[in-house]
Amino acid sequence: MKKENRLVYSTDHGRIPEEPKTEKRREGDGIVRIQRETKGRKGKGVTCVRGLPGTDAELKLLLAELKKRCGCGGALKDGVIEIQGDKRAEIKALLEARDFQVKLAGG
Repeated sequence: MKKENRLVYSTDHGRIPEEPKTEKRREGDGIVRIQRETKGRKGKGVTCVRGLPGTDAELKLLLAELKKRCGCGGALKDGVIEIQGDKRAEIKALLEARDFQVKLAGG
């Protein structure tokens, strides 16, 4: 990962204010895919949810609800919700109740 060179202080102007960050809206293809993955996690399985539309703030709210419903931990990484363990059935039921078109991806 490259480190960004950004000017934070100038002797002419003093402290330079940060640029406001705008939230990126993610758009899916209309299909939410739920997949179980173990690669790169030392054999521990996680359930990944991809293709959800919304901003990171909206996805964090959905993540919090999924974690409560499944009774486990999770994270949001680059627009992909990761829930610890194999919770595909519970996640599918919750998302279908919210009118998402859901597919179980992978084997």
